[in-house]
Amino acid sequence: MARIAGINLPSNKKVEIGLTYIFGIGQSLSRKILDSAKINLTKRIKDLTEKEVDLLKNIIEKKYKVEGELRSQRYVDIKRLKEIGCYRGTRHAKRLPARGQRSKTNSRTVRGNIRRTTGSGRKPSVKKV
Repeated sequence: MARIAGINLPSNKKVEIGLTYIFGIGQSLSRKILDSAKINLTKRIKDLTEKEVDLLKNIIEKKYKVEGELRSQRYVDIKRLKEIGCYRGTRHAKRLPARGQRSKTNSRTVRGNIRRTTGSGRKPSVKKV
């Protein structure tokens, strides 16, 4: 089992998919990393040699922000938006959608306004004896 950026990669997955388990690496970035390392996309993680795993570690650590570093960077960015008082910052502070999504109906659960459907409102009739 390969361990890159503090994440244990699943050994039966293809390398292209396995790298996406690391926060900050999607499928397209995974392909770029594998192309620069000259590793076959269809190779399984369990079939990687130690040399290839080390090469992947070095490429990811030197060129890209992933996992904790990326999460902290995102947190700082959102905090900055809140401090300057911009629209996106206020939306983040209120825990509402920040990118222009409709919020009247689609973000009910985020807002805490959950409407449960009920029947017609009639109480069941009393059973006759």
